[in-house]
Amino acid sequence: MTGGSYHFGEFELDRERFELRRNGRVLKLERIPLELLLLLAERQGAVVTRQEIIDRLWGKDVFVDTEHGINTAIRKIRQTLKDDPEQPRFVQTVTGKGYRFVAEINRQPLPSPESQPAATPSPEATPAQGLPTRPPATHRNLIFAAVALFLIAAILSFAFRNRLFPSSRAAQIHSIAVIPLANLSGDASQDYYADGMTDELITALAKNHNLRVTSRTSAMQYKGVKRPLPEIAKELNVDGILEGSIERTPDKVHMTAQLIYAPTDSHVWAESYDRDVNQAYSLPEELSQTIAKEVKTATSPAPPARYINPEAHDAYLHGRYFWFSTLNPKLTLPYFEKAIQLQPDYAAAWSGLADTYALEGMETRSPLEVSEKMHAAALKALELDPLLAEAHTSLSAWYLFYAWDPAHAEAEDRRAIELNPNMAEAHHLLSYILEAQLRYAEGEVEAKRAVELDPYVHPWELGAYYMGEHKFDDAINEFKLQAAAHPGESGIIYQLSTAYWHKSMYKESQEQLEHALDLDHESKRKAIVHEVWMSGGEPAVEREGAANIKILASKQYFETEFVATIIAYTGDKDETLKYLELSYRNHDPDLIFIQNESLFDFLHSDPRYQALVKKIGLQLAP
Repeated sequence: MTGGSYHFGEFELDRERFELRRNGRVLKLERIPLELLLLLAERQGAVVTRQEIIDRLWGKDVFVDTEHGINTAIRKIRQTLKDDPEQPRFVQTVTGKGYRFVAEINRQPLPSPESQPAATPSPEATPAQGLPTRPPATHRNLIFAAVALFLIAAILSFAFRNRLFPSSRAAQIHSIAVIPLANLSGDASQDYYADGMTDELITALAKNHNLRVTSRTSAMQYKGVKRPLPEIAKELNVDGILEGSIERTPDKVHMTAQLIYAPTDSHVWAESYDRDVNQAYSLPEELSQTIAKEVKTATSPAPPARYINPEAHDAYLHGRYFWFSTLNPKLTLPYFEKAIQLQPDYAAAWSGLADTYALEGMETRSPLEVSEKMHAAALKALELDPLLAEAHTSLSAWYLFYAWDPAHAEAEDRRAIELNPNMAEAHHLLSYILEAQLRYAEGEVEAKRAVELDPYVHPWELGAYYMGEHKFDDAINEFKLQAAAHPGESGIIYQLSTAYWHKSMYKESQEQLEHALDLDHESKRKAIVHEVWMSGGEPAVEREGAANIKILASKQYFETEFVATIIAYTGDKDETLKYLELSYRNHDPDLIFIQNESLFDFLHSDPRYQALVKKIGLQLAP
């Protein structure tokens, strides 16, 4: 079936418009989940294997974390359809095989040309039998001449209007969002290249101090989404939209771009670029300079021309693609290392390598193993390019999390913001730095700025900041707001549970804990926690949590500071301090926030705790 709609329950899945509607209202569902839903609907009742899903959605040869991708897509489908995986109305999991669409579907195909009533020609319009049906040559020439004149008039009119009006529209653009470049190669495995060039374009544009640029994470929500640009602009709170496409062949790169003034959906500027693959790396910077001139903002000085080996650039884009899509060091590390091997003076690749080491030391390896590697990589990036904002944030992160030196971290991060004021991650990091120094009022400003620039990447950030300030009512309100905006984010719900716990609202805390476990599809874990709650209340849940985290920590890597926070729920001073001391010996990065963790409040009067804080190099909280 190539067109039409699928109707099931109160939902309509429109193939032609690539939309899912509920009772006529369009629901927001990203491209990959929507394509998967279409595949399941097409195969109604039949099992669709995970391999079939991979082949359809990503292609047979693409190298991505498809297992995670499928799980995420199924979760988002179920959230949108409000489908219970335990008692599914629509999508059923077939253990060990795949998924099956179980709802009854009413198919409504598009009317075919054969089904349309044929127009009855008038006798005058019917050609004589055996005569040519095309108009005679003279008649055709007249038609072509008329069409040509019409096209010329239209082109001249368009050019005239473009000379009269674009400058006024462009001058009204003070904020801009870059919709992810469409991959026109016909090869899904090239998505990383389109996304990477989009990211570099956003970064180049964001260096302009007079132009607010929506962050990559926020803009990526609209990848492949077919919606009116004014709607997207309104949601992102911008007045300009830059959209385009990119196609890469073995030796050429073709890019198109157009700038739209969103309030009136008016075309402002368009251009196409053809570059040899060896020069394609310069396209984002070149395009950003052009856009800045079009919107009449002061352009930042173009950086010195640097040759980038195309293979190194390709490896770097691969690394960043996996960084943003998976945050998995095992996937990012080989690509950044390859980029550096191919081009040792590639500053951005050194910065990416430093960030990967930072993540390893927080999730999979001992911080003591990666600290010096991260430091050396960040310093190398800065040595190669002192104007690279990302290099300053990499070094800043090392100072904060691995050297426990907030003062030097602040200096580096403020330099990054000076170089790129639209860099949400730099503002996010600065809020952490100020928090560690107990400068809450300043840090709250930076946390709000980070959320404003990128509401998608850290939706829990402001609520977590309120928690550090002990503003638990504000935290609860913020987490509720973010949970409504991001209904699938279990991390927000876990934090909401903790906020209720601090207010001694244990019933509400337990409800949110079970809700978070639901979102993570931890049905067995939820059943255990619920049974413990029913039999022994909050104290029993706290003891069970402490016992469970110790078992998990003996089997896999956890920051011992995190283990200490779970034990802290029980109020056991000796056991909590035992794990905090171990965290100090392990040099856990998050120990820098020991003064800000409200779960440790009950330790503040203990001399052992005070001595530990001084060893870390922090001032005691009042």
